[in-house]
Amino acid sequence: MEHIKVVAFDTGGTVLDWHAGLTGAMTAWGVAHGIERDWHALANEHRRRSLRRMTNTVDPGFNIDDVHRDVLGELFDENRLGGSAEERRAIAARWHELDAWPDFAAALRRLRRHRICVSFTILSLSLIVDVSRRNGIDWDAVIPCEMLRVYKPLPDAYRRAAASLAVEPSKILMVACHNFDLDAARGEGYRTAFVRRPDEWGPAGPPDPVPNSACDLVVANFAELADRLGA
Repeated sequence: MEHIKVVAFDTGGTVLDWHAGLTGAMTAWGVAHGIERDWHALANEHRRRSLRRMTNTVDPGFNIDDVHRDVLGELFDENRLGGSAEERRAIAARWHELDAWPDFAAALRRLRRHRICVSFTILSLSLIVDVSRRNGIDWDAVIPCEMLRVYKPLPDAYRRAAASLAVEPSKILMVACHNFDLDAARGEGYRTAFVRRPDEWGPAGPPDPVPNSACDLVVANFAELADRLGA
């Protein structure tokens, strides 16, 4: 890994605990209104639909914040949950207040001593700014697909990210807990590292827990990633 110049992190799920944040917001709303549902399942369905709608898009007229609001409204309508427009917006806005996984910030500080570290994400720029400030995360750069105008896992997203950094793809290590992101990055010449996040989808467990054997690194946590990169 000595030749790696940039470590690019997928951020939703890999860095941020979206399930706990979204489930917590839905649960709190339900308690306030005397409503019980399987909030874990609803949070996961929210994530699934949002990913399907946002990934593989080219120059869309919306971003992930729009998708999060729209999908939440659909789910509330389908499940006859009610809730005012303001309450629904507040739940969707919890994405901007997510906690990072507790092992991330310290490992990132180690890695940044030796390498450029960037967030390369389908999440919006404003979302990354908010959660980074909340969690004390200092990136060297944020590369949202929103600004590239093409969304992962389309090949052009990885090409444009590398071009923006003026770094050869082979000198970029893509880090994610999802094979679809890593497989696409590898197809464009990136090196890849799978970091395990077994709690990403809550009690149901992740839908894609087994790393592709083609990954250059497979690590249990971010401290191990920093160790493996000599940080």
